Amino acid sequence: MNEGYVLVERNPTIEEYQGLRRAVGWLDVETEAIESGLQNSLFSVCVILKNKVVGCGRVIGDRGIYFYVQDIIVLPEFQRKGIGGRIMDAIMEYLKTHACEGAFIGLMAAKGVSKFYERYGFKKRPSDAPGMFLVLRKM
Repeated sequence: MNEGYVLVERNPTIEEYQGLRRAVGWLDVETEAIESGLQNSLFSVCVILKNKVVGCGRVIGDRGIYFYVQDIIVLPEFQRKGIGGRIMDAIMEYLKTHACEGAFIGLMAAKGVSKFYERYGFKKRPSDAPGMFLVLRKM
């Protein structure tokens, strides 16, 4: 990661988070939901360049058995510069000091980036036991 980038342990603001999500093509989420989600994060980091958040990552979970790596987002024009790795290094350090032996640490990788997470010891689930998810849509 080039000079000038600063990794800070903090939540992104609602506006920063919305901007990051939009930049990578993720769905919009209600502002109140974002506020609650960010406030309830166990750990968050932002990478800042010239007072602009160019990436972030969070850990969510129950503080005991289950932890999830969430929202590893880097602005497209800043990808492949080591920023995601810096975010994950900070997250893994947090997990090593806060998760107990045997804790489950999960994540959902975007298409094409599972190799990135494999560097940190994450493994794909077998095809006969795939993960599942639901994005709630209110009618």
